[in-house]
Amino acid sequence: MANLPPLPLASIEAMRPVFMIVMGLSILFVSWRLTRHTSGWSSRILMAGALLLTLGYSLILPLYQAKVIIPMSLLIFYPQVDAGTVMGWHLAKLFSMNGGWLLFGLGLALHARVFESVKATRPATVATSTPHSEPSLG
Repeated sequence: MANLPPLPLASIEAMRPVFMIVMGLSILFVSWRLTRHTSGWSSRILMAGALLLTLGYSLILPLYQAKVIIPMSLLIFYPQVDAGTVMGWHLAKLFSMNGGWLLFGLGLALHARVFESVKATRPATVATSTPHSEPSLG
């Protein structure tokens, strides 16, 4: 393995994992603040999505950035790495990120009551008289 020069502390490459960890934790904190006084499925779905996103952003993606987990695109350069393990981490990343955003968005939409229909009011019945309903004189 080639000796790479050390990364400067304030470089983009060094700050990207820190940014992802802070972003994952902030999504979790904002979701908790949003749902702490509510109950029901909307808050549960929102928190499940936030937890999955926190797992993805705070654990899995920084490990990919640090090259602790080998991406599938670089599998050909590491023949000693088990392909099943790489595929498992890739599926964990896909599930946590895509499932997290799906559940987070669905929970947020349910919390904002986007999918509820407007309650229909009962139409008022107005009595009208027609010429056929009046008594005939004759």
